[in-house]
Amino acid sequence: MDPLMTSAIAILLLPLLSYVLLFFFGEKLPRRGDWLGIGILGVTWVLALRIFAHFWTHDTPIEQSWTWVEVGRFQVDFGILLDGMSAVMLVVVTTVSLLVHLFSSGYMWGDRRYSRYFAFLGWFTFSMLGIVLSNSVFFLYVFWELVGIASYVLIGFFFHKNSAADANKKAFLVNRVGDFGFFLGILIFFTAVGEFQYGPLFAGVEQGMIGGSLWTWAGILLFFGCVGKSAQVPLHVWLPDAMEGPTPVSALIHAATMVAAGVYMTARLFPLFSPDALLFIAYTGAITAIFAATIAIVQTDIKRGLAYSTISQLGYMVMAVGVGGVMSGMFHLTTHAFFKACLFLASGAVIHAMHHEQDMRQMGGLRHKMPITFAAFLACTIAISGVPPFSGFWSKDAILGAALAFGMTDGHYLPFIFALLAAAITAFYMFRIVFLTFLGEPRNQEKYDHAHEVGWRMATPLVVLGTLAVIGGGIPMLGMGWFDKFVQDPGVEHGATVHATLPAFVDVAHAAPQHEGDDQQTESHGGDQGHGTSADVPESMHPVDPHNVDDAHGDAAAGDHGGGHDVHHTAHNRAMIMSIFAAGLGILLAWLTYGRKSISSAGALAAFPGVHKWLSNKYFVDEFYNGTLVHQTLNATRFAAAFDKHVIDGIVNGVGAAGKAAGKLGGLTDEWFVDGLVNAVGDLLRNIGNWLSTWQTGRVQNYFLGLVGGLVVLILVVRAGWLS
Repeated sequence: MDPLMTSAIAILLLPLLSYVLLFFFGEKLPRRGDWLGIGILGVTWVLALRIFAHFWTHDTPIEQSWTWVEVGRFQVDFGILLDGMSAVMLVVVTTVSLLVHLFSSGYMWGDRRYSRYFAFLGWFTFSMLGIVLSNSVFFLYVFWELVGIASYVLIGFFFHKNSAADANKKAFLVNRVGDFGFFLGILIFFTAVGEFQYGPLFAGVEQGMIGGSLWTWAGILLFFGCVGKSAQVPLHVWLPDAMEGPTPVSALIHAATMVAAGVYMTARLFPLFSPDALLFIAYTGAITAIFAATIAIVQTDIKRGLAYSTISQLGYMVMAVGVGGVMSGMFHLTTHAFFKACLFLASGAVIHAMHHEQDMRQMGGLRHKMPITFAAFLACTIAISGVPPFSGFWSKDAILGAALAFGMTDGHYLPFIFALLAAAITAFYMFRIVFLTFLGEPRNQEKYDHAHEVGWRMATPLVVLGTLAVIGGGIPMLGMGWFDKFVQDPGVEHGATVHATLPAFVDVAHAAPQHEGDDQQTESHGGDQGHGTSADVPESMHPVDPHNVDDAHGDAAAGDHGGGHDVHHTAHNRAMIMSIFAAGLGILLAWLTYGRKSISSAGALAAFPGVHKWLSNKYFVDEFYNGTLVHQTLNATRFAAAFDKHVIDGIVNGVGAAGKAAGKLGGLTDEWFVDGLVNAVGDLLRNIGNWLSTWQTGRVQNYFLGLVGGLVVLILVVRAGWLS
């Protein structure tokens, strides 16, 4: 077995071992076993770095499968796929999980279920790594559901609080909706192609084994899994409530890993989506980005503000995949994992220092009490705002460039417009959090006096993640534009092999299918300090399907590769300028409103009460669901309960009563008729016997008298002629 495959198996199983040991024996270990969980994740992280280092210099995927179920001709294999995409995701998941484990050893210390908490972290990490390493949609779905269960127990970890118990049920049920669509999509593709593994499945789709509207709807159903897991509109409602879980859980699950699983799945299965499905994905992501960003403006709970920020950034990633910028979306997934995990952990440090206060209106001036936390939070805020040269600038600029190129080539400019507006709003609400939390004067002196900087167990992850937020877009040792260089495969050829390898290595502009007579050479456009992510039209990702391609699609697919590069280069230059302007505008407005206070936030709210009402009530989406789906579901359950009670139970109870009455009648019949008849015969025979027994006197005189009497009677009968 390949040594890297051995490392991959160890990476998958070590967190599971952590779960088993801590769940059953954690309470008996020193420090209740937290060191064991941290140590095992440390080993897992080192192994992930080993795989990452290999794919920095090699671009050939490594895959191995083992038979799991075989019934006749039906066979399901469990397999592991290692390539550029999975190598990056392994580092992201293990890095964030390791730092969250370390942070939790300080944040959660003293909790009565401390060891069980670390066990659940191991279970979640195992499930998430299974998603990354799986080489088939079947086991992708298996680990997908395991992640859902792990998130359920972690969101509701403080189950003694009704809000936490309600939140984990809400998350579980909302994700069931998306996962059901995901499951149907998998079944449709399996029915059409007959394969679960990525390579054969992609090849079958490329060969036209599924097409037309069925191809589009199957892809949209697959994407529904992402809509649920990655909290896209309209299934976004679970994520803000999920903040009821411990803050380190929010950093691990709802900022860096689980919610990113939907983006990873969409990127990994990119060849399965038709052009129309990709267009649907692009608009869903763009709408989610602007929708959640506007809600974040008015949030006063620091964790909920970051939650809506997460939803908005996930919309960015989804939109990137939809417009063809697969690598752009994955790049932003990576940088976002670092700075958003840091933001959540820093918010947890603030909440911890403020005695579990989460309302930013009760904070202020904490930069003096918590300088390390402030520095980390500020660095990550600059990164998510898209300020160069911080990591978020490179990945967000790549997405905006991809979206603008998509509009310039396909005429759909709305995703880019929404994304650009969301960029300005993101800078505004993130610096609003900074001003309200760390700057200005304390607004609650008592809590401010008790605030203090966190210990090394909590500070170390903040420093590490904050540093990655600064340099993650262009790591000095790896070079600027490292993600582009690492993820794309310079040796991939156009044509039949593109679908089998594209999601792991390349972006759209590097993989447009060539028509007969076209140049077969691939031109690399990467390495321009992160601007190398490509963004051609999504139609060009797929071979022309005569059943599902109109003239516009055909023209786009046959477009000149060099012309596409010119459009792409122009789009990125324009998008970079506009993104910097948008970030600067957002920061300026935040400073004028909450720093210098030249603009009155209270006055703005008073001037637009209707807008504030809609934003503070999150566009009444929850109320809509409660008034329609939830209300109707409750009515249906009440009707079902009443029907069960009065009809089903009535019939059952009626049958039972009738049976009881019949049994009682049978008992009476048995008692008075059957038993009576039997007893009467017995009594008669007993009486006859008693009467006859009186003749047994034991005296000869009596017997002789009876004999004489009998003869006399017989003589009289004969003489009377009665016997003649």
